[in-house]
Amino acid sequence: MDKKVGIVSCYFKKNYGSMLQAYATQKILDDWGIPNETIHLEKLNSEISKGKRKYYKSQLFNFSFIKAKFGMVKLKLYCKFANGELGKNIKIRNQKFKEFEKKFHLSKSYDKIETICQEGNYTDVLVGSDQLWLPVNIVADYYTLNFVPEEVNKISFATSFGVSSVPEKYKKQYQTFLNRIEHLSVREDKGVQLVKELTGREAELVCDPTLLFNQEEWREIQAEERLIKERYIFCYFLGKTVEYRKFAERLKEKTGFKIVSLNHLDEYVKYSDKFADEAPFDVGPSEFLNLIRNAEFVCTDSFHGTVFSLIHQKKFFVFRRYQNKSKVSTNSRLDSLLKIVNLSDRMLEGNEAVDELVEKEIDYDWVNEKLEKFREESKTFLRGALENGKN
Repeated sequence: MDKKVGIVSCYFKKNYGSMLQAYATQKILDDWGIPNETIHLEKLNSEISKGKRKYYKSQLFNFSFIKAKFGMVKLKLYCKFANGELGKNIKIRNQKFKEFEKKFHLSKSYDKIETICQEGNYTDVLVGSDQLWLPVNIVADYYTLNFVPEEVNKISFATSFGVSSVPEKYKKQYQTFLNRIEHLSVREDKGVQLVKELTGREAELVCDPTLLFNQEEWREIQAEERLIKERYIFCYFLGKTVEYRKFAERLKEKTGFKIVSLNHLDEYVKYSDKFADEAPFDVGPSEFLNLIRNAEFVCTDSFHGTVFSLIHQKKFFVFRRYQNKSKVSTNSRLDSLLKIVNLSDRMLEGNEAVDELVEKEIDYDWVNEKLEKFREESKTFLRGALENGKN
């Protein structure tokens, strides 16, 4: 039987990291000549959303959860009622994401989750990467691959739990779906630990799909010319911490480089309008890569902001979006990545003086050697999972 892989990913989410990791998952299979398609969720979204709504209802009295989601709600309300211009700009950005979505070879739009494999004739179904194993998605029951029949090979590639601990009430559900997946890999140390605790199995630690490709390979989907002509500091902050933006201002004062920032991504942050010299909105995933590639410095609290800074060999500073004690913290993936390349000292608090940090170089020959080793080990896992199938 000829191989055909169905990819379960968050290809549609208007988030640079989500879309680029989904694209990278498709690209590696394309490069290997393995027929694949990303499972199209157009008709299935309402079915999946039912499960999500059930989870959200259960969290109505969970203060940390409500607090984490409040920023997104506030941004939507602000655009609708207080700042129509910002709303128009976000529509421009969303359109750039929609254009990038055309790069995916999507399956037909299935009517029911349980008919996906039968109608798609998939020999393998691969889930990954991104924070697809958050509790909300376990309740929604799509990224679990529970819909995939026993006879179809199930692979997790670099999937993230997105949390540092699993709620007690969902542990049984986690155990059940994890034990059905034949080839299990995650993208952070904490994920390896959680799989071990829940199932006793040894999950493979692999790189995020975006790290499967080097700088030259990522240039294939971005314009060669610079989007910003002057020298600049690129800021990509998803959180609202003002201190991090003030660090960028001190960096600007020291270097004389302007600040280019992608503003109001996950939530509205008033200070962002103040600190940025330029805040473009016509930026999709391809333009995002260009902005990182041509920056003098990158300041980010994002995992994928850090990934692409490493790939493009930038001087970068990374900050924690969440406090480590936060129940919604996703810091573990950043910690794992920085540990692998021995750059944990690039993680800052935001109150540091910039004078010495500006001069601190990164040995990218050494970093690239580490990344290449990690890249090849991850490819070996994925090739083996596809070739060995159900064993």
